[in-house]
Amino acid sequence: MTDNQDTSELGQAIQDVTDKASLLIREEIELAKTEVIDKVTKLIKGAVVGIAAGIFAVFGLIYLLHALSWLIWKVLAGGGNDNFWIGFIIVAGFLFLLGGLAGFLAARLIKRGSPPVPKMAIEEAQLIKETVTSQHPGTPQGPTEVTR
Repeated sequence: MTDNQDTSELGQAIQDVTDKASLLIREEIELAKTEVIDKVTKLIKGAVVGIAAGIFAVFGLIYLLHALSWLIWKVLAGGGNDNFWIGFIIVAGFLFLLGGLAGFLAARLIKRGSPPVPKMAIEEAQLIKETVTSQHPGTPQGPTEVTR
């Protein structure tokens, strides 16, 4: 009766360990998915803002070239007080400023999102592996004394 009871308890313990390991693996996979989705979202946002920065820069270049052409016409024609080119330069400067700001934001968003690797899930998996393969599983793994 005792051997049969020990076998039953051992079987139950193995089943419990298997269930806990399965749950732990599922949770680690979910953590990795969440991390990757978060990083990919940041990369996409950065790319969209980068595209906006490129569009502002292109339009700013168009206005700048247009203003340059008016300036050349003004210098060559020597006309009166028709300063058409000043308005174009102001608009181009504003567009370059918006393009620079959008480019800066895009770079920050892309830097925060890349590379899309689930760091927290990897660190957690390494800690679990160290705990499972440890020689002394009951001993604490962190610092033992408080330093001030």
